[in-house]
Amino acid sequence: MSIYEELASTVRITNKNRLVAYDDALILVGTGRSAFVFRIKSTMTAMKVYFPAFTRVAMEEAEIYKKLQGIVYYPTVYASGSNFVVMDYIEGLTLFDCMVNRKVITSSHITEIDHALSLAIARGLNPSDIHLRNIFITDNGNIKLIDVARFRQKKHCHQWEHLKRAFRQFYCKRFFPKKIPVSLLNMIAWLYKKDWIPSYRT
Repeated sequence: MSIYEELASTVRITNKNRLVAYDDALILVGTGRSAFVFRIKSTMTAMKVYFPAFTRVAMEEAEIYKKLQGIVYYPTVYASGSNFVVMDYIEGLTLFDCMVNRKVITSSHITEIDHALSLAIARGLNPSDIHLRNIFITDNGNIKLIDVARFRQKKHCHQWEHLKRAFRQFYCKRFFPKKIPVSLLNMIAWLYKKDWIPSYRT
């Protein structure tokens, strides 16, 4: 058993997706729809451990990350198993965090994200589920994309196109506030998922 498998085995998650235990070598840094994310202490690596009902997603995401290896916009993957993936730990802010903390998102960032997605397409993938919480601007000002589990779905995803349109129509305007409350961003995201924003219906 590898050191990563041993660490992953210490993560205890109930069938109701509650985290009950994990090794002292892990630091919890995030919780998503299908997994908990830990930083491995004294390293620049992160371990994503999936909920019991999402082991299929773990294998799918690991395979997709392997197809993206060598593209600087996506984390390097070091190991994977039946319920985990180990990859680069990213220091920086998500686009969501940027909007909450008044860190300006520029047109250059948008162009770079477009390029990152085009490189994934060139490898036969279909980038999907692109939203503010899975795009990072690193401490060095670089772009990194995570959460690629849906990059092989067949349906065309409009989320990134809609985000770009909102960026140009609203965010770029001088009057638009560059710091937005978390509650407001969450409400907009909820309305978008419900398809209740007329200009952005799919």
